[in-house]
Amino acid sequence: MTFADLHQPGNPLVLPNAWDYGSAAFLAAHGYPAVGTTSLGVSAVHGKPDAAAATKAETLDLVDLVKDLPVHLTVDIENGFDDDPAAIADLVDLLAGMSVAGVNLEDGRADGTLRPIGEQTRILEAVTGRGVFVNARTDALWHGTGDDPFERVRAYTATGADGIFVPGTNDLGTISKLVESTPLPLNVLYGPPVEDLAGVGVARISTGSLLYRAALQGALAVLQKDAALPTYAEIVRLLPEPR
Repeated sequence: MTFADLHQPGNPLVLPNAWDYGSAAFLAAHGYPAVGTTSLGVSAVHGKPDAAAATKAETLDLVDLVKDLPVHLTVDIENGFDDDPAAIADLVDLLAGMSVAGVNLEDGRADGTLRPIGEQTRILEAVTGRGVFVNARTDALWHGTGDDPFERVRAYTATGADGIFVPGTNDLGTISKLVESTPLPLNVLYGPPVEDLAGVGVARISTGSLLYRAALQGALAVLQKDAALPTYAEIVRLLPEPR
């Protein structure tokens, strides 16, 4: 079954996200057909800021380590680690040559703003059709910018992207409307019960940084009773500021 075939509305792919070789190999060994990378986990492992185009080399190093595992691999490339469509297309070609099945490509910037729609669509048009499943992510809800996520979903759908990723909401009504707004498979973050997300037609559920944060919680729980799950924001505050 191809990576694209795993995206079935109503029978979603639950995609765990790894941050190093050990976590990827562990998940692969437990039967998951596909594994993603988490940019927060990769950034935290290397002491660099997340979503700041700071971990391109580290991401490629991780891909090189895990590319031979018996799973489909999809890679979080943040916003492409660049603003030049040709440079991002070259990165996607490089990943395709490393047997990567998919990439997540977001429209958010480190300062919490979004790229203009026209700029992002040009980038998406440059990277599609290269043998890699392009999951076009909009951070309109994630960053709470006030931008219309539905407008962005429609625009990104028209670029030739293979999937749409909209993190930032657990509201099933909103998610259902997002599913209806595109013919492409919709990806959301793990949150509501899988069966509820399946019921509204979601095709992929990513764990994002959740497993990395849960691993930190587990480590702390060995030392401290009732350790809490750290939030995304708590981890980000530990990381260096973007330069």
